[in-house]
Amino acid sequence: MKQQNHINSYISKIFFALMLSTILVGCKSSKAIIESGEANSKLSAKQIIKAHQKNDISFNTLKARARIDLIQDGKEQGFTFGFRMEKDKAIWLNAPLGLARMMITPKEVRFYNKSDNTYFDGNYKLLSDFVGFELDFYKVQNILMGQAISNPKETPYQVEVHEKSYALSPKKQDAILELFYLINPSHFKLNSLQLAQQEKRRFLQVDYGSYQEVNKEILPQNIKILAVEDTDEATITIEMKSVVLNEDVRFPFKIPSGYDEIIIK
Repeated sequence: MKQQNHINSYISKIFFALMLSTILVGCKSSKAIIESGEANSKLSAKQIIKAHQKNDISFNTLKARARIDLIQDGKEQGFTFGFRMEKDKAIWLNAPLGLARMMITPKEVRFYNKSDNTYFDGNYKLLSDFVGFELDFYKVQNILMGQAISNPKETPYQVEVHEKSYALSPKKQDAILELFYLINPSHFKLNSLQLAQQEKRRFLQVDYGSYQEVNKEILPQNIKILAVEDTDEATITIEMKSVVLNEDVRFPFKIPSGYDEIIIK
C-alpha cells in the first residue's frame, strides 16, 4: 500500500481533475453572456438571493472536454480530460488514453491511475484537505456551476454594492469560517466566492471570469481557483472547449485488480 508520503501528488492530480468538471461550457449552441447590468443599491439581500437561486442549473446531464492547468510549488501541468456528469448524482473524469479515471458521488470519491497501478477508494477528506475546507459533492457541484455553496436562505445576509457586483456576507460571520460572495448584477450568478480561516491561515477564492448561455443554461466559461494554506498555494485555471447537455451518459468505472491502495492517515 502507498503511504502518506505519497499522497500529496495524488491530492493535486485528483483535485486538478475534479475542478475541470462541470464548468466546461461551449458548443455550437452556446453564446457569450453580454453583461450590461448595473448593481442596484435598492435591492435587498433577499431579492438578490432569490434571483441567484432562480438561475441554478436545471440540466440533467453534461458531457465535455477541456484543457485545465494547475500551478503548484512553482510547477505547471496541464491536461485534457473527458468529463461526464449527472446532476446531483455523479461526476466522472477520464484522462487521455484512459490512464486515470475518477468517479465521485454524494457518498464517495474513487480514483485509479494505470501509470503506477494505484487507486483511492474513500470519502471527501482527500479533496477537503487539499483546499483546507470541508467539501461534499453538492458544494463541489455548486462551486463549479457558479452557485452559492450552501442555501443562503438559511442564514441572514447583508448586501452592499462592491465594484459593480453585489457583495453578500452573513450578518454574523462564523467564528471559524468567514464567507463572502460577489454576485453578478446581469445574471445573478457568482462573480467570486471567498472562504477564509484566519486562525489556520487558509483561504479559498473562486473567480468566474465570464459566463456563457448553453441551451438556455447560464454556465461559467472561464474560472480560476486559488487555494492557500499558510505559505502553500495552488492555482487552477480552466479553458473552455466544448459541452453537450442532456444526452444519455454512462459512467464506466471499475478499479483493476492487483492495484495498490492509496491510504490517508
